[in-house]
Amino acid sequence: METLTVSLGERSYPIHVGPGLVGQAGALLAPLLPRPRVVVVTNPVVAALWLAPLRAGLASADIASESIVVPDGEGFKSWPTLQDLLTRLLEQTAERSTTLIALGGGVVGDLAGFAAAIYQRGMPFVQVPTTLLAQVDSSVGGKTGINHPLGKNMIGAFHQPRAVVIDTGCLATLPARELAAGLGEVIKTAAIGDPAFFDWLEANIERLKAREANALVHAVAQSCRIKARFVAADERETGERALLNFGHTFGHAIEAGVGYGEWLHGEAVAAGMVLAARLSERLGLVGGADVARLRRLIEQANLPVDAPRLGADRYLKLMRHDKKVAAGTIRFVLLCGIGDAVVKSDVPAATLRAVLDD
Repeated sequence: METLTVSLGERSYPIHVGPGLVGQAGALLAPLLPRPRVVVVTNPVVAALWLAPLRAGLASADIASESIVVPDGEGFKSWPTLQDLLTRLLEQTAERSTTLIALGGGVVGDLAGFAAAIYQRGMPFVQVPTTLLAQVDSSVGGKTGINHPLGKNMIGAFHQPRAVVIDTGCLATLPARELAAGLGEVIKTAAIGDPAFFDWLEANIERLKAREANALVHAVAQSCRIKARFVAADERETGERALLNFGHTFGHAIEAGVGYGEWLHGEAVAAGMVLAARLSERLGLVGGADVARLRRLIEQANLPVDAPRLGADRYLKLMRHDKKVAAGTIRFVLLCGIGDAVVKSDVPAATLRAVLDD
C-alpha cells in the first residue's frame, strides 16, 4: 500500500492506494471516524461486487454499516436522485456524526459527497472509488455535485473527504470501456503537470490496458500525487487548480450536447483535450509534435480523438454555461508543451470558431 496526503492544514487527509484495500477499510478508517457508524452509498453494479467485502471489512473493526443503493449511470446524477438519497438518510436516522461512504465511480462519489455536504449542514464522508476515472480524479479534491440539463456539475459544493481508499484490485472487474475512460484522466494529469510521467505512459500504455497490477498502482498513485499538489495549492479552484480542467471545457459541452451518458466522461475529456491542443497550436502556444504525441497516446488508450459534430454555434452555447466562464468570457486550459499548461480567456472568437468548424 502507498499512502499520500492531501495537505490542507487541519483538514488534511490520506489517500491509500493498493490492491485488496476494500477488505482493509475498517482498519484504515476506524481512527478517522467520529463514531463507528457509516452509511454506504453505492449502485447495483458495484454493490454486487464490492459491497459485501466492504461491509465485512468495516465489521472487522466494529464499525456498524447500512447501505443505500442508487441507480447506475450519469443520467441519475440529478436532483431527484439526490432527493431520494437524502430521504433515505433521514429514514435511517443518520446523524451529523454518521459517516457517508461513497463506494463506486464518479457519479456515486459526486452524488454522495454532495449529500454529505448538505445533510444536516455537513457530515463526514469517505471515498472508496471503484473505477479508474474516480480513483485518479473525482475522488480527490472535494468537488461534489450533480448535473443540470444546461451544464455538467453546475450544482454542488466543495466538501473534502476524511480519507480516500483506492483498491486497485477493483479495476479487475471494470469493463474495458470504463478502463479506457479512466486512462483519459491519467493522460490529462500527465499532460498538464508531469512530462516524465507522460513519457512513462507512452512506454507503459499497453501494460495499463492489460491491467498489470504494478503499472496500475504506479499510474493511480502518481495521478493522485499530482492532483493532491494542485488541490493543496488551490483548494477552491481560484488559480492553478483550474489547469486540471484541461479538455473539460470542450468535454463538458460534448457530454451535454450528445446527452449525459452517451459519452463517458473520460471519452469526452479525451476528445476535448485534442480540441484544446489544436486550439493551442493555432494560437502558437505549442508545436505540432506535442499535439501529435498527445493525440497518439489518446488513440493508443482506445479513446476517441474526434469530437462529435455538434456545430460551432451549439458548442459555443454549451461552453458558455461552463463553470469556468468568468465575466461572460469562456476560459480555456491550453497546452504550452507536454507537462506545461496555462489558463487563457483572451482566445480570438475567429480562431475558436475555426477549430470548432474543423
